[in-house]
Amino acid sequence: MDGGVLAALADLLLPRECAGCGVPGAVLCRRCAALLAVPHLAQPRRFPAGFPPTVAAGAYDGPVRPAVNAFKERGRAELARPLGAALALAVAGVLAGLSAPPGPVRLVPVPSSAAALRARGRDHVRELTARAVAELRAAGVPAAEARLLCRSGRAADSAGLSAAQRRANLAGTFALRPGPRALPAGAVLVVVDDVVTSGATLTEAAAVLAPAAGREGPPVLAAVVAATPRRAAPGVPAGPGGGPADRLSGPGNRD
Repeated sequence: MDGGVLAALADLLLPRECAGCGVPGAVLCRRCAALLAVPHLAQPRRFPAGFPPTVAAGAYDGPVRPAVNAFKERGRAELARPLGAALALAVAGVLAGLSAPPGPVRLVPVPSSAAALRARGRDHVRELTARAVAELRAAGVPAAEARLLCRSGRAADSAGLSAAQRRANLAGTFALRPGPRALPAGAVLVVVDDVVTSGATLTEAAAVLAPAAGREGPPVLAAVVAATPRRAAPGVPAGPGGGPADRLSGPGNRD
């Protein structure tokens, strides 16, 4: 029995629906997938000091939110393909902001906590990273995964914490993985995650990676599938990501 027949039987027994809007058909319909094809600068409401230049493929809002959560928390592993493609788009977007064409690109997944790995039974960020690497290589970008980070502490649940409390909670959480780190000369490090909210996680990860990147190399960058939209203040022009759109990596108007 060929793969097409098996897929048809699977659809009959387990009808697929869009993880974003719930319409029958593809795991992510075209309309919802289009919401993850709008790369823009992630702009947390209060920029943490040291927040790396970060591009998101879409806004963590509307149908994107349930789609990401279905992949992350409900075990819909088939979403790795469209969400990984979105992550690759975000990586390409942040690389485009460099002053010169990038050399080797190394995607550094944010490591999940041991508790999260036990609860989910999988490392969803690494799944996204693998798919993004495949997409980038197909597009001619010399990309690879680099597992440079590990967890060195135990952070408390961040639900309900303010941005400052999130940063304090994550301080010292990450460390460079022990062992040799054979990075190619001129490698660009891009921290990757599924979602950015306050920016605390990416800031902490980038700070730990800075010594590995070296003073002479490009800055540590970041890319995510989706970013919590920043609500622009009245009278402030908003870019595609919901914030001021006139800077590559600047924080815009602090509030």
